[in-house]
Parts: sequence; structure tokens; C-alpha cells
Amino acid sequence: MKKVLVFVLVVVVSLTLTGCWGRSGDDVVTLKWVQVGNGMPANYDAWKANLDKYLEEKIGVHLDVEVVSWGDWSNRRSIIVNTNEDYDILFTDMSTFSGDVALGAFADISNLIKTAAPDLYSYVPAAYWSAAQIDGKIYAVPTYKDSSATQYFVFDKMLADKYNIDYTNIHNLTELTQPFTKVKEGEGITPFILAGTNGLSAVYSWYDRMGVGLPAFGVRYDDQERQVVAVFEQEDVMGYLKTLHSWYKSGIINADAATLAEEPKYRFCQVAQGWSGAAVTTWGPNMGVEAIAVQWGDTVISNETVQGSMSCISSSSKNPEKALKLLELVNTDSYVRDALYYGLEGENFKYTADGKVHRINTDWSMAGYTQGTFFNVSQTDNVAFNQWDEVKRLNENAKPSVLLGFNFDYSNFTDQVANCVEIYNRYKSELLTGAVEPTRCVGEMMAQMRAAGFDELVAAAQAQINEHF
Repeated sequence: MKKVLVFVLVVVVSLTLTGCWGRSGDDVVTLKWVQVGNGMPANYDAWKANLDKYLEEKIGVHLDVEVVSWGDWSNRRSIIVNTNEDYDILFTDMSTFSGDVALGAFADISNLIKTAAPDLYSYVPAAYWSAAQIDGKIYAVPTYKDSSATQYFVFDKMLADKYNIDYTNIHNLTELTQPFTKVKEGEGITPFILAGTNGLSAVYSWYDRMGVGLPAFGVRYDDQERQVVAVFEQEDVMGYLKTLHSWYKSGIINADAATLAEEPKYRFCQVAQGWSGAAVTTWGPNMGVEAIAVQWGDTVISNETVQGSMSCISSSSKNPEKALKLLELVNTDSYVRDALYYGLEGENFKYTADGKVHRINTDWSMAGYTQGTFFNVSQTDNVAFNQWDEVKRLNENAKPSVLLGFNFDYSNFTDQVANCVEIYNRYKSELLTGAVEPTRCVGEMMAQMRAAGFDELVAAAQAQINEHF
């Protein structure tokens, strides 16, 4: 009997020293995940300590998240990729995906995803995996969410009602001029604040850019002829740019728009991609007001809309299997998903008796769309509807791009793409905020792009499209 007791004590001590029952401390790895958002959460350390306990028990990992602010994202992401900085998972979208794959930044997970994270592979629709491929190889985990693209005008409802703005019947940009003028004159505020990092990028949303990451190049989603064009020279886009310029001159847009790094939380009106229910659940709470959202244009699905949010594994990651297991857990475990989406339980949110989420505050600075599916995020208690049902309907009823399923191989034109992107980046802040006269600006920009090989890129894309279809 004494021998048995001694044996039991030895086992207990051994388990205690290893740090957990049945798992050696050496099995626990720390994964670095780089995301974009509103910077690091103030309570990050407490949040991390809480989530790490759960992740360690589930899959043997701890999490090191770097949340880069929107204004710093482009530069920080570029440094991470180009210097091969140490990370395991990096948020990526269509603007840089193809170029980063060409640099060898991301791991080919075509086979590993099926063995390391089979539940994740089966959960995400097959068409989404196709959109995450380059030359037939999967280089990213696509985020299964509002993977179609719908643009909305989002208003401060109380202020809009004060000026009798008939927002339900506003469906294009020019119809906003009169309401904006009313609010500007009546309230003495700037009604449409933009920042130069993105400007109003929605002006080219209805063009399929084929994953090149060059907004000046594309095919309109509903053009049955599938003609590759210079996007900013097109009548619809040029019309939007002229409207922005007129707003800028009249003070509807802020004078520092081209140099402003980030938009303030509150804006009377903004353009946002998402779904109408987000006005109640996200946009309004973030602004601190009751918001209303009105759709602008068609809902579209394309390779690029799926590529609006992806998680890529570093080609230098020492733990790609664990990284994929983490992403699998994020997409299949609501506890983990809620922690990333809402923050620290007890400080940022709490669960109600019926399993919904009550948000204690809106201080959580991680951007939920960068992380994983929306369809296992717990519903908040401030609305009587499940907003994810609307998201699914939008996906199901979206109008497909005429190029859906087509992947442009521009591997022989990477210099032309890089040169044209560099030229575009020099002009975009002023062009997309209305700070310059667009006809002259677009003319100058496109002349430089054509000298850098833009027309060669167009010809190559057109030839591949004609052959594919």
C-alpha cells in the first residue's frame, strides 16, 4: 500500500512540474499573429493570459498578437514581409497577396491544410479556397465572412433626421451633395471626413482587379465583353472623382484629407463595406450614435472580394501545423472567436443567461474581420436579429464578377506591376480624397503608368481572359 501511495505522489509531482496534466511544457509553442486594427488593446496582457490558458489546453499554443494601427499598416506590413521578420500568421488582402507570394513570403499550404486542419478545410467553401490560390497552390486561409462586397452609406441617424434627410432614397454619391451641404452649414462640421491612407476607395469597388493589387487596372464586374481598362479613366469612376473634388473645394471633405493618417471614430457619414445590420451592431456603437446604413450599388462576389481578408502562414514559420490548428480553432470554436472579436470577458463583454454577448464597452481594438469566420461569433444582446443571417443572404445573392474563377498569371510582368503600383501610390492620397482636379491628375498618373508598361499588362490580361473564356 505504501508503495502505491509513493508511486501516486511521484506521478502527481511529475505532472505538476510539467505544468499541465498529460502535456509537457515543451509542447507549448508561442505563435505570433500580426493583424491590422486600432492598435494594441489597453488590456492586452490580461486578455492574452486568459486566452492562453484555453489555447494551451486545446492545442498546446500561446498567442502573441501584434495589432498594427491602420495608419501604420502599409509600412509595417511591407517591412515584415521584405525583411523576413519573424511571424507565424499575417493578415493579408488582395492589394498585396499576389506580390507577397511572388516574393516567397508565404507557405504553400495546399497539402498541409488538409492534414493539419481538416475541419477548417471542409468548413470553408471550395470556391473560397480557389480564390486563395496562385498557380494552383493555396497560400492563404480565406476568411469565411461577408465574402461578397456591398458598399453602404452610413449616417448618424439623429443628425440626418434633424435635417430631414431622406437617406432611404439616397443610392449614389451625387445625391449626397445637398444633404452634406445642409449639415455643413447647419452644424458647422465637416460632414464627410476622409484620410489619405485609403480615401474613398469604394469608387473602384465595381471593377475586378484580378488580384494584381493595382486599382488603376481591371474589368467592370458586369461587363460581358470582359474588357480590361484603365479604371480611373472610365466615365463612372471619373464621375465619382469629380464629385469628391467638388466636395473638397466646398469644405464638405476635410482640408487635411490627403495627409490625415486615420479617420476619427465619429463621422456624420462614411462609406463602409459590410451589411446593413452592422449599423446597429458595429458602426453605430463605434461612432457612439444610432446609425443607419443604406446600400450603394450591387453586391458583388469575385476572387478579390474573397481575398479581402486572408490569413497567411509565413514560409519561415517553425510551426505551420500549429498555426493552421489555431486558425481551425478560431473558425470552429465560438469561445476563441468571441475572445478575438469582443475582447476580454468581464472587461469588454460578458455572456448573458441565454448565451448572447453583452458589450460592456467598445474599447476592443482588434478588427474582427481580419481573424476568422463571422458565422460562429456570438450574437449581441442589443439586437433582436442575428446579423450573420443577413451576411449569408448577401453572399448567396451576390452578383458574380464576369471574371469569377479566373486567375491572371502576371509572373512575367512583375516589374510592370511594381512600377505601376509605385506610381499609383504617389497619387492615390490626393486623388481619392478629392484634393486634386481628377482629369489632370489621372492624365498625369496614367501617362507615367503607360511609360512604365501599363499597356503591356492590359494586353497580357486581355489575352489570358480571351483564352480562358
